[in-house]
Amino acid sequence: MFGPLSALGLVVSLLVAATVLTNLTVTRYPTVAVALGHRPAVQTEGTGRLTDVDVPGTVSHFAARPATVYLPASYDAGASDLPVLVLLTGQPGHVVDWIEGGRLAQTMDAFAARHGGAAPIVVVADGLGDTEENPMCMDSNLGNAATYLSVDVPHWIRSNFRVSSDPSAWAVGGYSYGGTCALQLAVTAPSVYPTFLDISGEDEQRRGTRSESVAAAYGTDTPANEARFERATPLNILSHNSFPGSAGAFVVGADDEEFRPQTERAFEAAVASGVDAHYSELPGGHSMQVWAPALEQEMDWLGGRLGLLG
Repeated sequence: MFGPLSALGLVVSLLVAATVLTNLTVTRYPTVAVALGHRPAVQTEGTGRLTDVDVPGTVSHFAARPATVYLPASYDAGASDLPVLVLLTGQPGHVVDWIEGGRLAQTMDAFAARHGGAAPIVVVADGLGDTEENPMCMDSNLGNAATYLSVDVPHWIRSNFRVSSDPSAWAVGGYSYGGTCALQLAVTAPSVYPTFLDISGEDEQRRGTRSESVAAAYGTDTPANEARFERATPLNILSHNSFPGSAGAFVVGADDEEFRPQTERAFEAAVASGVDAHYSELPGGHSMQVWAPALEQEMDWLGGRLGLLG
């Protein structure tokens, strides 16, 4: 039998072990508290600031966790009509991943310093619902994640911050699951997100095999549901539609043997559909070694698309 102190020690040990395992496979958490989803204070020394917010699923009824918003120093100085970048994490994941391993504040502060203080408002939204959940960024039996990210999140941002109402000033991006999701949103809601950043994304939404994904989304894997699922995949949408007003950046790790071919296929499909897309590889595999530098690399391109560079 374990005494109270022994049991507590066992729980702490299991949490630490789980954190170490997560570090090896997903990202680096500096503390057990961060692994549990509690964002640590981030000091930006007079530049941008981070704040946690609740973004309700008013239309979608999607049960999202709190988001984190990066507000550039120019916003606190009174700037208005700022562009918006919505960022999404991988799966498993938490919005804190973009703050810590992804170095979001540092990247945005550095961009602002290079461009006379200009920077977007960045909203790291929850596209999962929980760390281990995988709603495949679509509306299905797993929840209305797509409607949450394309309707509820933009509406809430416009209602609570002084941001641009021009869709050309809005972008969505993410890595791994978030990269796939960014592409899905870009092709299903191009009037909301005409600019996207797909970092190490897959060529379609997945929750195991195709059969398992269909069953998870719609209850059973039938021919009708298979066809329904196929119609919702980004490659299928790209093959049947033209997106001359959209632009996207595809970035992936040169050593990412599983996701690199998928990102390449997505890029080729985007180009064929008229998307103004570009592709690049960075040293590394499927990790923050690639994802954080990818955002830094693409910020000048994003800044140009969002109207921040004149």
